[in-house]
Amino acid sequence: MTVLEQPGSSRNKSDLPGPPPAWRPRVDPAPLLPDAEPYRLLGTSAAGRLDPGLLTRLYAQLVRGRRYNAQATALTRQGRLAVYPSSTGQEACQVAAALALEDRDWLFPSYRDTLAAVARGLDPVQALTLLRGDWHTGYDPHEHRIAPLCTPLATQLPHAVGLAHAARLKGDDVVALAMVGDGGTSEGDFHEALNFAAVWQAPVVFLVQNNGFAISVPLAKQTAAPSLAYKAVGYGMPGRLVDGNDAPAMHEVLTEAVRRARRGGGPTLVEAVTYRIEAHTNADDATRYRTDAEVETWQEHDPIALLERELADRDLLSDEFVRATRDGAEELAAGLRDRMNADPELDPMDLFTHVFAEQTSQLREQAAQLRAELDAEAAGHPDHSDHGDLAGESAAAGRSAQEARP
Repeated sequence: MTVLEQPGSSRNKSDLPGPPPAWRPRVDPAPLLPDAEPYRLLGTSAAGRLDPGLLTRLYAQLVRGRRYNAQATALTRQGRLAVYPSSTGQEACQVAAALALEDRDWLFPSYRDTLAAVARGLDPVQALTLLRGDWHTGYDPHEHRIAPLCTPLATQLPHAVGLAHAARLKGDDVVALAMVGDGGTSEGDFHEALNFAAVWQAPVVFLVQNNGFAISVPLAKQTAAPSLAYKAVGYGMPGRLVDGNDAPAMHEVLTEAVRRARRGGGPTLVEAVTYRIEAHTNADDATRYRTDAEVETWQEHDPIALLERELADRDLLSDEFVRATRDGAEELAAGLRDRMNADPELDPMDLFTHVFAEQTSQLREQAAQLRAELDAEAAGHPDHSDHGDLAGESAAAGRSAQEARP
């Protein structure tokens, strides 16, 4: 017999005591709820208050980013990149994330966020080194305050929380901004990171780029939530829903979230509603799971075109400015193309560099074995005649691939 089956028991008795107050960590969820519709500035009356200098800076970065995406995609066709996850169509998210941060802050990108790293000041070649297969990262994270590009889904999010929490404990005025796709929100790391961040009130901003698909899986098959921004409420942080193709809106919301975190207000989850115009990567056939008509609809909501209309309406889109912007973008693309077409000089022993501050016994053993094989190969030892120069073979294959220049 249970308690409820005892004589005279009732589920609806009003005189029964309720749970003690300790169960309720927060009282009012209303301030945490996102807007019902994505927040926008362009095309609204609020656009008139936007700073012209900010608008032109955003526009220049968007044009530069679009050209960077096109050149990186071409490098895959030339055999100079193993893979490239394009952010074409998502440039407003990438640029706004970079510009919202101070120099002392940290950016935690996913594999699709090389443009955010470049917009933050990273050398484009260094940003693509991982995708070329040359290095684990390609740049010094501490120098640039950019964590390594993360290819596993969402594993960078707990790292961002840990760094931000440690910075706060040390008294450092640092904010971490972690980027993830909508597919990453289905991973356990996403939920663990949000929970830790909210409980610790860590100075973190989570930016979810909802581009509609986790490779080929549409958002509707990942979650039944009203929007991904609503997931913030369950962890006790504000959720913001933003038009991810509206560059000024993205910049404003992310800047506010970073400022709030820096003041001690804790984390924020920002969902940017955007679209991946190109395939998941150059190895993906997006026509198998979405229609050309859908892509064309989103191209009408292109972030560059949206901002161009605002600049034109305010007489900020002069021929000289447009020409200078495009020339700068072409200069970036030409430099990237020329430098990526040069064969890298790789040392296989670098495989063991920067793995641990002090090499483990297993790494030392493996490094010694590799060194012995390389020395034997260089000496023409017959037992190693079948060892090919993998780096040389890869470079030769790249040179013989079709040279596709956009």
